[in-house]
Amino acid sequence: MSVLDRFFELTGRGTTVGREVRGGLTTFVAMAYIILLNPIILAGAEDVTGARLSIAELTTSTALAAAISTILMAVVGNAPFGLAAGLGLNAVVAYQAAPFMTWAEAMGLVVLEGVVIILLAVSGLRTLIMNAIPLALKHAISVGIGMFVALIGLVDAGFVARGTGTPVQLGATGHLTGWPVAMFCFGLLLMIMLFVRRVPGAILISIVITAALSILVNALARVQPGSWGVVTPRVPEALISAPHFGLLGEFDLFGGFARAGALTATVVLFTLVLSGFFDAMGTIIGVSDEAGLVDERGRVPRLGRILTVDGVGGVVGGVASSSANTVFVESAAGVGEGARTGLASLVTGALLGVTLLFTPLAGVVPAAAAAPALVLVGALMMMQSRNVPWHDLDLAVPAFLTIALMPFTYSITNGVGAGVITYTLIKAVKGRFSEIPWLLWAVSLVFLGYFGIDFLEQVFT
Repeated sequence: MSVLDRFFELTGRGTTVGREVRGGLTTFVAMAYIILLNPIILAGAEDVTGARLSIAELTTSTALAAAISTILMAVVGNAPFGLAAGLGLNAVVAYQAAPFMTWAEAMGLVVLEGVVIILLAVSGLRTLIMNAIPLALKHAISVGIGMFVALIGLVDAGFVARGTGTPVQLGATGHLTGWPVAMFCFGLLLMIMLFVRRVPGAILISIVITAALSILVNALARVQPGSWGVVTPRVPEALISAPHFGLLGEFDLFGGFARAGALTATVVLFTLVLSGFFDAMGTIIGVSDEAGLVDERGRVPRLGRILTVDGVGGVVGGVASSSANTVFVESAAGVGEGARTGLASLVTGALLGVTLLFTPLAGVVPAAAAAPALVLVGALMMMQSRNVPWHDLDLAVPAFLTIALMPFTYSITNGVGAGVITYTLIKAVKGRFSEIPWLLWAVSLVFLGYFGIDFLEQVFT
């Protein structure tokens, strides 16, 4: 056997170098949109000082962290998974952490999130946490994050705006107006059509086409200044440039606890860990099952290593200031093309590394072109709602509050906290104390402190 065959166990998993290369390329095409989308999400928010991150530097950081994490998955985990900044996780960083601390302090929490996941993976504590959080709430968290991410996309595109007499409304005037909104609608419909037709790289293709059309529209039509959002679509001065490493290493591990308060920082950290850990678990098991890598007892080969690499990806993302990296569900596209081993991930990681040279392209993609991806991803995450037992009020009510409060309060943390507290309260009121793990009591107390932080500050200060 060749060196590649021995190292990646190609023959043992019934695959070939050609199939792995093809699968790795497909995964890259399916997930490459995150290199354009993640910078827009993070750059669209301000930290507590009003500072914004640079699109060019974020693009470099996103691509670099994704490349390193994916190559680590190839070499250590030998699994066909691509890793990059997780949607939902970057929303926590941008809209939960940043308003209370600086970007460096928020990225410090991302590093700590990765460390916690590593410890959970190597210590076996993941079993305790898995048993403590009801399965229905895990699914509800995914659904709620999906709705929250979709709302961010609709707001960023100007499709939904602050209302006059109502909290929100359609467009800035109660109607859809302006070329940026028209480009968003075009991009969303195009993305949906390509996606349901199962066109490889549907999300990336739609972003590229919509961005190119937006550049043309901005050059030929009258567009209100600033209506495009953070990025105005213009032809870049160059297609290739040196990477911008300005955000690399810009993190402060514990500064967020001092600035935002221990309780707020702890809750944000808990939300990052909860979202990242369970999303990764679901993706790893689901994609592995699709690849035929799950044994008769439901075990995934090298699961401990895979979970550890996922945690390391969180650390890498924090160090690079690109938000936490996690396993991408788009890896299923590569598996569908035959990927079965880490060789596919090695190909994906190498291609992600090459994109470091094309950072100018990210600076021309407006929110109107990227936001449709948030809406579509939200729709896909909404599919988890089928796993919530809506006939059981003990679970349905906490699940509903988890899902509804995330978009309605523009906060993932609020949704998770409301769901956990309500579930614990319902079980306690019904006298079913045996169904409440001790860890859930502890988590509920943390969230009660979070919701009552103003009251606690008045009492103790």
